[in-house]
Amino acid sequence: MASAAERAVLEEEFKWLLQEEVHAVLKQLQDILKEAAHRFALPASSSGGAVKQENFVLGTSGTDQVKGVLTLQGDALCQADVNLKMPRNNQLLHFAFREDKQWKLQQIQDARNHVNQAIYLLMNRDVNYQFKTGSEVLKLMDAVMLQLSRARNRLTTPATLTLPEIASSGLTKMFTPALPPDVLVNFYINLNKLCLTVYQLHVLQPNTTKNFKPAGGSILHNPGAMFEFGNQRYEVSHVHKVECVVPWLNDALVFFTVSLQLCQQLKDKISVFSSYWNYRPY
Repeated sequence: MASAAERAVLEEEFKWLLQEEVHAVLKQLQDILKEAAHRFALPASSSGGAVKQENFVLGTSGTDQVKGVLTLQGDALCQADVNLKMPRNNQLLHFAFREDKQWKLQQIQDARNHVNQAIYLLMNRDVNYQFKTGSEVLKLMDAVMLQLSRARNRLTTPATLTLPEIASSGLTKMFTPALPPDVLVNFYINLNKLCLTVYQLHVLQPNTTKNFKPAGGSILHNPGAMFEFGNQRYEVSHVHKVECVVPWLNDALVFFTVSLQLCQQLKDKISVFSSYWNYRPY
């Protein structure tokens, strides 16, 4: 049990923590997260304005069946120029986005929204706000950490989709010339990479002896996966995955990690005071 003198010192230190250090940490968090938010919409010039376009060359160490260049503008894929070598006859297919089309990358959009929500929470507690209890700080940190965890998870955990969902997405109508009916494509973010998966299909004839078993949802489907779409059954014959590193996505993930660590450190300091004396932050 702390003595009266020790308790007085602890109370003063805790008051300083609430009045000074908490706001210093909140300011640091705001600065980091504003930098992260800026990464999601880099302006085309130093004077601001439109978001700049960035070109990325798709590559993989495993195959040269798929090559291409993707053009990213913030959260929008505004051009995809792809060459696909068909393995059965080595025919080279070329397809690209129509000029009037863009594909919104929902993962980037969602991550940016969560970052902006975290910034909003922090700005609601400006330097003039007086924190009265540790509980207030803990609740704020929990709310900010929730948004940051969701932002990070959107970039690190691509959606699981069924093959019919991929087949029916608007992505299939983005290209010129139109994709052949035995080709499916899917774009997604995985950590700091922009990924393209190309599925080549073959039609399962009605008299096939194969046991038809539709595949469930997955980030990446394997050869042999079956599905039904438009009253026709298909089987995946070949899968090609190519990707490119997007440096600013890596920056954003680092900012998320640093911010989460700062939040946790502040929570730990509040908890240390709580364990020393009978101050209850809850």
